[in-house]
Amino acid sequence: MSSTRVAAVDCGTNSIRLLVADVAADGTLTELDRRMEIVRLGQGVDRTGELAPWALERTLAASREYAKVAAELGATRVRFVATSATRDARNRDEFVAGVRAALGVDPEVITGREEAELSFRGATSGEAAAHPGPYLVVDLGGGSTELVLGTTTPDAAVSMDVGSVRLTERHLPSDPPTADEVAAARADVDAALDEAARAVPLGRAATLVGLAGSVTSVTAHALRLPSYQRDAINGTVLAVDDVLTACDDLLRRTREERLALGFMHPGRADVIGAGALIWSQIVARVRDDVAATGGGLTEVVTSESDILDGIALSLV
Repeated sequence: MSSTRVAAVDCGTNSIRLLVADVAADGTLTELDRRMEIVRLGQGVDRTGELAPWALERTLAASREYAKVAAELGATRVRFVATSATRDARNRDEFVAGVRAALGVDPEVITGREEAELSFRGATSGEAAAHPGPYLVVDLGGGSTELVLGTTTPDAAVSMDVGSVRLTERHLPSDPPTADEVAAARADVDAALDEAARAVPLGRAATLVGLAGSVTSVTAHALRLPSYQRDAINGTVLAVDDVLTACDDLLRRTREERLALGFMHPGRADVIGAGALIWSQIVARVRDDVAATGGGLTEVVTSESDILDGIALSLV
């Protein structure tokens, strides 16, 4: 079966990631290169409404490096997707011009709905598909968090303006965060979930699937991994209580204590507390909403197949 070599770039609030893969006509994806850089493009956007010059330069430098990798591997189709931070920035035209110069394509500043649908497609192409639907796929990013419900295709989706970077900047300046800071952050997430639940019936979920760096880091912590091991994390099924315990422990630690964890990326250590808080609130809320419908949600699935895979699949 013929295949197309593609390069997918996912540029979020905290990280920029590249996937070069061969995608067959039937949707089979064969990975050639997958990499990530923490560039913190969204640093300060929640406060200023603009992308900072140093954040732009970090991101464009990574884009130029990714362009070299894609060219060396012979990618014939490229798609660059930009999400929360770029949606919110007044000066995104400067970002668009820089990406165009680096990769020869315009970055697509997609909506929260489009982001959710790509995340769903990526997640359900991987290990999560072994579990029963409907799936509630949660893509927990730096600036926003997407929730999408469906079985073979999305039935409902919503994007919440809460993410690990945004919540850290809004509410968690202390190291470790104080009880009052944590309470304010939880209230922010709960309010966003209340609004999200009007668009996405959380209680219909048969399988809860978590994506992205905050979720995979919580999973690595729950598994007590000595280093970041993608294959060990991908498809992991954890008890709800184990997820909540791991989240609470990461939230209470200092940045230095988080950095000492072998699996922790240095660029994530200062925001993983907020990411863990968001994930714990979502997991507990979904568990409770499922219980209210007479069901039972006792486990959570972690997927390393995510929006990046969805972008790659969309190119064929």
